[in-house]
Amino acid sequence: MYAIVDIAGKQFKVSKGDQINVPKLDGKAGKDVQLDKILLVSDGSKVTVGNPLVSNASVKAKIEDFGREKKVLIFKKKRRKGYQVTRGHRQDFTTLTINTISVGTKSKPKAKAGEKKDGA
Repeated sequence: MYAIVDIAGKQFKVSKGDQINVPKLDGKAGKDVQLDKILLVSDGSKVTVGNPLVSNASVKAKIEDFGREKKVLIFKKKRRKGYQVTRGHRQDFTTLTINTISVGTKSKPKAKAGEKKDGA
């Protein structure tokens, strides 16, 4: 079973037990997080695609650690002008471990005998 989840505007394919690095989330290490923006869920034989999200679906994950990516260097230069600038940036990330992927079923309440349907 796997799901495609939207976290901070980026999409990740996750399965139970996966460890993923996502853009920094609020919370403390060891806490559980529930992700509700599920775009697709597949359980092998059945694929459920959201429009835009899958209703009653959620992914529970645990915050393992926080870190920073490798430094990205930005170098600007204008030739023959004596202008050059070097700048760097390190992006923060959160490591998540996926615990469960769940898809709830939402059934319509059945009308009791003798009750009329709405609008009639």
